[in-house]
Amino acid sequence: MKTKRFMAVALATVLSAGALYGSVANADTLDNVLAVGQQKTTAARASQKRIDKIAEETSDLLQDFKVVNKEIDGLRVYNRQLEKQLANQLEVINDLDESIANVTVIERQIQPLILRMLEGLEQFIELDAPFKLDERMANLVSVKNNMDRSDITVAEKFREVLELYNYEAEYARKIATYGDTLNVNGQEREVNVLQIGRIALLAQTTDSNISLAYDKGQQAWVEIDSGTYRRALMSGLKIARQQASTDIMTMPIPAPEAAQ
Repeated sequence: MKTKRFMAVALATVLSAGALYGSVANADTLDNVLAVGQQKTTAARASQKRIDKIAEETSDLLQDFKVVNKEIDGLRVYNRQLEKQLANQLEVINDLDESIANVTVIERQIQPLILRMLEGLEQFIELDAPFKLDERMANLVSVKNNMDRSDITVAEKFREVLELYNYEAEYARKIATYGDTLNVNGQEREVNVLQIGRIALLAQTTDSNISLAYDKGQQAWVEIDSGTYRRALMSGLKIARQQASTDIMTMPIPAPEAAQ
């Protein structure tokens, strides 16, 4: 009887120890499971962070890609515009090359033209009424001397010749007076010359006693009636000096000649 009770107690003790050991084992297993779960959670969080970072980087790359695409489109438009400008510049260069080639030809043609113009102007002055003759011939000689200078361009030479022609044209539209010395009756006399364009060239001695007119036919100064023209000539000299208002003047005007 005692033996059976002892065996029952022993069995109960073994069962209790087994249960306790099983509980301890189950606790260790649960801790391990929880630890593994925590590790998985931590790993999942780290993975999510990496995913979020990759997504953010991808978004940034996409934005950069869009920006670069816009820049590329802008550069394409800019390049097309540059190509048009370049084509236009090439046309301008070709035109300039052609113009430069033509300039050489024109320059060779202008130089003889300038010389012919100067020769014609010199003949014109020699045949014209001799008003301001020294001044006009001095200007002509000055321009002719520049023709042989290499430091003056053909364009500048041509401009100087045109300027001479312009001066000669201006003489025909002006009434002017200036002092000069003329041979009057075999004596050198101081006179006041009155130039009325190219219509008439008159002179009067400083004492107003002798009046003269230039005769193109004789190519000489001839005395005119002082009684008829003395006052008119004095009035004309005042008008030329701007000492009197413009008025009608009675002057000895040569008859027009028939063109030949």
